[in-house]
Amino acid sequence: MSSPWSSVGSRAGPMERFDEDYGALRHGTGAVALERDVVRVSGKDALGYLQGQCSQDLSALRAREAAHALLLSPQGKLDALVRVTYLDDQDLLLDVDAGYGDNVKARLDRFKLRVKVAMEPLSWRCVALRGPGAPEMGSGVTTGAGTSLVLPYEWNGVVGVDLLGEAPQVPPGARECSFEAWESVRVEAGIPAMGAELDERTIAAEADLLDKCVSLAKGCYTGQEIVARLEARGNRVARRLRGLVMPGMRPDLALPPGSEITFGEKLVGAVTSCAWSPTLEAQCALAYLHRDVSPPCEVEVHVASASGEEQVVHAGARRLPLVG
Repeated sequence: MSSPWSSVGSRAGPMERFDEDYGALRHGTGAVALERDVVRVSGKDALGYLQGQCSQDLSALRAREAAHALLLSPQGKLDALVRVTYLDDQDLLLDVDAGYGDNVKARLDRFKLRVKVAMEPLSWRCVALRGPGAPEMGSGVTTGAGTSLVLPYEWNGVVGVDLLGEAPQVPPGARECSFEAWESVRVEAGIPAMGAELDERTIAAEADLLDKCVSLAKGCYTGQEIVARLEARGNRVARRLRGLVMPGMRPDLALPPGSEITFGEKLVGAVTSCAWSPTLEAQCALAYLHRDVSPPCEVEVHVASASGEEQVVHAGARRLPLVG
């Protein structure tokens, strides 16, 4: 009989190593390879073109400054969450979660009409420094020798620096950490990822992306009309990204993505990501929940296998972040 559970990679290795990695990312300075796809946008019309495509006001950026932004469809749905780095008016870089660079390039090509703009994928890598010591350590990293950009990072209380380039190196003093340890921090903080929390169905307000990724004061861009209309109505969207806490679950098991969630007798959402939280000493998950669910409250998660076996997990629905 097939198991309904997913194994948790972070607990497959020695628990001590995982806890030390997590501790560095949360309380010290940890380094993790977070692969990013990078696209260079260059040409006479580069800044003006991206200004009309991105939700963020790029004209406010100075040289080597960056901002998170959204590429939206005309219907206001998400094409990609990107970070835009301004080099000059004719040279900007967009980076996105690995595997989505081609989508970003295709999306920008689709709306490129009568403008002098070229787009080129770059074979760059990203070393992410995370933890309270990361900003100071990152300030000592110089560009060159494999690192082209040093970009500050902050999301829901998680701070750090991203080193991007052809071959960025882990600075001395930073602990090299597993991706699984970072995934625990990401889920605790409610940081959405492309392909998990973010896809072509996502509306910015659902994932709490407005404050960080959208300028409500800038001029027209693709998808703006829908964003403005929802803002005028108080962003009352049908669902919201929330956190789940399951204290009774074993640390070596996880809720499979797509597991359905009920509140009373009503289907109210589905799990998108799950990871063990050393801080909460519980399995935690991210999920979109219907607006009728008002955290904190209790919900049930239905974990089904291919054979039809089902187990019900009791979970506490919480607002994000789960860990400050």
